[in-house]
Amino acid sequence: MSLGEQVLEAEGLSKSFGGVQAVRDMTFAVASGELVALIGPNGAGKSTCFNMLMGQLAGDAGRVRIMGEDVTGWPPRRIWRKGVGRTFQITQVLPSFTVRENVQMALLSHRRRLFDVFGRARNAEAAVADALLQRVGIAALADRACGLLAYGDLKRVELAIALANQPRLLLMDEPTAGMAPAERVALMELAAGIAKADGVGILFTEHDMDVVFGHADRIMVMHRGSLIAEGSPREVRDDPEVRAVYLGSSLDLGDR
Repeated sequence: MSLGEQVLEAEGLSKSFGGVQAVRDMTFAVASGELVALIGPNGAGKSTCFNMLMGQLAGDAGRVRIMGEDVTGWPPRRIWRKGVGRTFQITQVLPSFTVRENVQMALLSHRRRLFDVFGRARNAEAAVADALLQRVGIAALADRACGLLAYGDLKRVELAIALANQPRLLLMDEPTAGMAPAERVALMELAAGIAKADGVGILFTEHDMDVVFGHADRIMVMHRGSLIAEGSPREVRDDPEVRAVYLGSSLDLGDR
């Protein structure tokens, strides 16, 4: 897939819960090699939008296309096999397994070999797992149980697990939540490098505006379920409606 080709297209996504319109007519796209931030105040609809993209939540209206194919209504595992990875705000790993074993499990699933998990799994895909751990900067932790890791290292494990699927699109839900400032910068620089080197389109939500404005190629802003602004970091920072939405909140757009 060439750089710049659209890996994700969402058209008219909408979702209501009772009388609350969580997502309203969201239309946007993400291209290969692009790092796109989806931001908004708490309750803006970001997580609902993510869950519809990944098939974890059925929308009331709209379509989702991955690499040009309509995946609307597909279950999450089928979308994952299409080449979509996801990381979560709260890391989801197997704490009693080692770092390497967690990545091996993802590789075995990708190769449809989970039936072998209690047989040759300990040795299966070890070299590939180690290469992924090297790429995300935690090769030295390969034999350590995930339950013993610092939170920043767990975020890197989760990224390695997501990359085991060789994704063309990566959805990252608050990837730097709970991390120290230096760890946040390092993780987002890593994600940006992967996007550019592998042509992976990355869509991420984030509350840290330093992370957003320091790393995103493009920013989309949600408010009350709707997309109210989209553009470069400078264009979004200078948008009067965006500033009005964030006025008085804990999020400061500043002069980045």
